[in-house]
Amino acid sequence: MKRENQTAVSEFLLLGLPIEPLHQDLFYALFLAMYLITILGNLLIVILIQLDSHLHTPMYLFLSNLSFSDLCFSSVTIPKLLQNMQSQVPSISYAGCLTQMYFFLLFADLESFLLVAMAYDRYVAICFPLHYTSIMSPKLCLCLVTLSWLLTTIISLSHTLLMARLSFCADHVIPHFFCDMSALLKLACSDVQINEMMIFILGGLVIIIPFLLIFLSYVRIVSSILKVPSSRSIRKAFSTCGSHLSVVSLFYGTIIGLYLCPSADNSNIKETTMAVMYTVVTPMLNPFIYSFRNQDIKGALRRVFSKQMSKLSLGQ
Repeated sequence: MKRENQTAVSEFLLLGLPIEPLHQDLFYALFLAMYLITILGNLLIVILIQLDSHLHTPMYLFLSNLSFSDLCFSSVTIPKLLQNMQSQVPSISYAGCLTQMYFFLLFADLESFLLVAMAYDRYVAICFPLHYTSIMSPKLCLCLVTLSWLLTTIISLSHTLLMARLSFCADHVIPHFFCDMSALLKLACSDVQINEMMIFILGGLVIIIPFLLIFLSYVRIVSSILKVPSSRSIRKAFSTCGSHLSVVSLFYGTIIGLYLCPSADNSNIKETTMAVMYTVVTPMLNPFIYSFRNQDIKGALRRVFSKQMSKLSLGQ
């Protein structure tokens, strides 16, 4: 049913986070610190992987793309959130809202596909260690990364174009801290059946299918580990799976619960809290979970630092 008071919308108002004014400055400092940690941590990983030849492997190719995705993913929402927390009128233009939604979907979907690629890399490394180099060839890795970027671009563009065709009612207040797709659909006066149908169809492609592929990969991995429990090389490869699984659980768990299993009594506070988990917390934790406890990354950091110090010494 179409609602009344349909009008041309030039901007939306973002209600932001449900924070009391007394604690506004505290949370502003907290989110600013988390954002800076996210940027510095993920940027450091990307730079290290580019500079150190020892990290030019399939796993770190996927990790560098994941870190770049996390860096951009946070930059889509957090700067606007910080700006609105200091603003008397927390608004965003219509074009800015659609642009934010496009890039939000782009980098969220990209992370989903990259997690599948990383799961496949671990599956090959553990189940087929002798054929790992031939299977995970540079050509295949490049194809997986390119395909991930291509699919996410098409999917996010499809959602954005479908959203752009809608008309919105006079009520242009978004009870969120960014232009969330489901929140925008609730404000639409037009028929949103096509949008909702595409959410479920493309949601299955972006969330359900990758999640099932990751699950099947780990079933095979666990089976392989149980068959050869004493292999040192396999145990070493399997040690990286714990970090991957923790991020997979956090990322897919919140998104599936929020977008694919909505309930009529879902409160705005619940939706906002879950959104903070995968837009702020997960990108910040990924550098620590994946890399800073990783001996390869620590070794690369030492080598790059030593090389730079040597250049400075020679320069003097």
